[in-house]
Amino acid sequence: MKKRRLGKSSMVVSEIGMGTMTFGSSCDEKTSFEILDKAYDAGVDFFDTAEIYPVPPDQSYVFRTEEILGKWLKTKPRDSVIIATKVCGPGHGWFVPPVRSGKTCLDRHNIIRAIEGSLRRLQTDYIDLYQTHWPDPDMQYEETLYTLSELVISGKVRYVGCSNESPWGLMKSLWVSDKNRLIRYESIQNNFSLINRRFEDSLSEICKREGVSLIAYSPLAGGVLTGKYNSSKPPENARFSRYAKMGDRQKKMSNRYLNEKTLKSTEEFMKIAKEIGMSVTTMAVAWSKQHEFVASTLIGATHPSQLSDSLKAVEVTLSQDVLNKIDEVSKTNPYPMG
Repeated sequence: MKKRRLGKSSMVVSEIGMGTMTFGSSCDEKTSFEILDKAYDAGVDFFDTAEIYPVPPDQSYVFRTEEILGKWLKTKPRDSVIIATKVCGPGHGWFVPPVRSGKTCLDRHNIIRAIEGSLRRLQTDYIDLYQTHWPDPDMQYEETLYTLSELVISGKVRYVGCSNESPWGLMKSLWVSDKNRLIRYESIQNNFSLINRRFEDSLSEICKREGVSLIAYSPLAGGVLTGKYNSSKPPENARFSRYAKMGDRQKKMSNRYLNEKTLKSTEEFMKIAKEIGMSVTTMAVAWSKQHEFVASTLIGATHPSQLSDSLKAVEVTLSQDVLNKIDEVSKTNPYPMG
């Protein structure tokens, strides 16, 4: 497994990382351990989680993913694993754990409480990469970054990053860090896939010019790019099949990922993958990791067998001809996820 530098930091991470948001809901602890072991044995050393996982969040499950990852972490040499987690942030209507007070979540008080909880659940005395899960519009970047800097100085955190951030927000944070000589975001974790290339509009240029790395999540667009929803009978237990029967927020998310345009693009990508003799899953992960601004592409699973096609991307470098064909699909059917 090749390694890549995270931003301008001294930390290098495996080019394919393991996302864990299904642990504790879609898959139990035993299955989660099997998934983690398979990824680790394949050379994955970068594992990403969050205090609000698993997804979809629920009062009875919140914090469960960190607890599972923490138990597994005790079975491995600590220095052989890079652990990333997140402080929740408001989440644009997403579930906020009960430890939060009021609407603001990225103030000093709540960040300190959050890191202590994550360290306890993960059974470790430091976090390799601590990320703000969502921007907090009610909070000044100064207070957030001063607090994160304190965590780095104390040794509880090695480096910090952001997630789901806008171009303005990323540049604002970098300016605040530079002006006040504070720790800076070395990474940004955003949605990036064959059917969601919005990161390339402006954020990719910021990353390249400012030395910030993208941690790409949902390279398979929540499973849409596996092609399973292009079947006449999509699996009933699949993520967006379940979401379509849940609350308004889940239905909205399902419609964003799963619609006429995303299915059309996926069909075209499946044809390209077939031409080059690989699964569309492998092609999608390989495409993500082939971007110079991507440090690690996070894959996910609810069963160990689901990792196989994603991990095959480690050995794949797509030719320019294939990349051109992919670009043509994106030009013909732009922004399928809206």
